[in-house]
Amino acid sequence: MKTVVVVAAHPDDEVLGCAGTIALHSAAGDRVHVIFMADGEKSRSAQTPQLASRKKAAHAAAGILGVQSVRFLDFADNAMDSVPLLSVNQALEKALQPLQPELVYTHFGGDLNIDHRLTYQAVLTACRPQPGQSVRRICCFEVPSSTEWSAQQEAPFRPQLFVDISSVLQQVNEALQCYAAELRPWPHSRSLQAISLRQQWRGSNVGLTAAEAFMVEREIRLAL
Repeated sequence: MKTVVVVAAHPDDEVLGCAGTIALHSAAGDRVHVIFMADGEKSRSAQTPQLASRKKAAHAAAGILGVQSVRFLDFADNAMDSVPLLSVNQALEKALQPLQPELVYTHFGGDLNIDHRLTYQAVLTACRPQPGQSVRRICCFEVPSSTEWSAQQEAPFRPQLFVDISSVLQQVNEALQCYAAELRPWPHSRSLQAISLRQQWRGSNVGLTAAEAFMVEREIRLAL
């Protein structure tokens, strides 16, 4: 049994990126916690500040996936770059310290979305491999309509880790429905059809029915 933390920029990124993997960790008895860096709403029109409903959706999805705790750091949506990076790093370090996770999942550093990029940087800083650091593994997930839209000058998302999620697809779909307001009609990459196709495609990459894919940022093994 281990402690796992998912550090996501916005409520819905955790489900889009690694809902199946979260469900599998929970089923295995691991303690899974989710930390959201930004609120996901404040950059939108004043007519749609659905902060309360977005947080309610996050808690509902967490319940479906077996997450033990959810924390919101409440940085402004798509404006994390307006805050000193030191403040972002310190807020995340403070949130991670009592959890002492062995495994952290977070965003790919080349994502188009600026909050995703800064979340990745904050994770690397907060989990830097100094003496006494609990984190032994950092894995980066992909998020539709951000990872595949990254700039051509960026290194592409090239996963080395594939997790078979075929046994938990119902949970994944239920968690996605919690964020129905964030989904889009086909052929948008954030549509239910596109998400399902991505799961199947990532599975087909390695001979599975459905999978989630990750880049391994760092892995420290204390023994073989």
